[in-house]
Amino acid sequence: MTEHKLPADIERTSLSIITKELEALGIALEPENAPVVKRVIHTTADFDYAKNLYISSGAVALGAAALAKGTPIITDTNMARAGVSKPGLAKCGGEVLCFMAEPEVAEAAKLAGTTRAVAAVKKAAAMYPTGIFAVGNAPTALLALCEEMENNPDFRPALIVGVPVGFVNVVESKELLVKTCRKFSVPVIAAMGRKGGSNVAAAICNALIYTAADMLDPTNRGWQG
Repeated sequence: MTEHKLPADIERTSLSIITKELEALGIALEPENAPVVKRVIHTTADFDYAKNLYISSGAVALGAAALAKGTPIITDTNMARAGVSKPGLAKCGGEVLCFMAEPEVAEAAKLAGTTRAVAAVKKAAAMYPTGIFAVGNAPTALLALCEEMENNPDFRPALIVGVPVGFVNVVESKELLVKTCRKFSVPVIAAMGRKGGSNVAAAICNALIYTAADMLDPTNRGWQG
């Protein structure tokens, strides 16, 4: 018979299983990065992320510090936006935004002959040049972020999460993102290769939020009792 548990108990048990399986695989995570990697594995049940997540030096600490100061998160999909912890953000005094569905973004994309993701990035870059950008779907958004970093010296995000999923331009866009972030010393977390998705982007953001808001223990989230 399946044992029914409270959400906090289920999460703790899941993370314990993840920890044991990582040890069995001989994978030792950097302590600072472990909450991010384990949160993604918890979300996807995919241990490949223990190897394909690229996390630049200090990115987790810098991202959490930015969130603790109320830095907004800008996502490329409303799905990712929906998955980000609102109670955690509220505790940090932050918010999560997505411009993809705005009529003016659609019109700007049409006039420029580009994607809505690119138009949304351009709008967000102008409004929040030091925000946190989380991309889980559109590789064109990553390319636009790279272009903004190259052309706009004021555009220096607190962190970029680049985890789009798919087969076309996905691998290349992530590789360019990491290269460009290194060039301009912008913290970055990227899922190298084809894997990723809006759920992964949200999971990474949540790990950072929980770190910033002292909510890594699920009982500290109130509703998880």
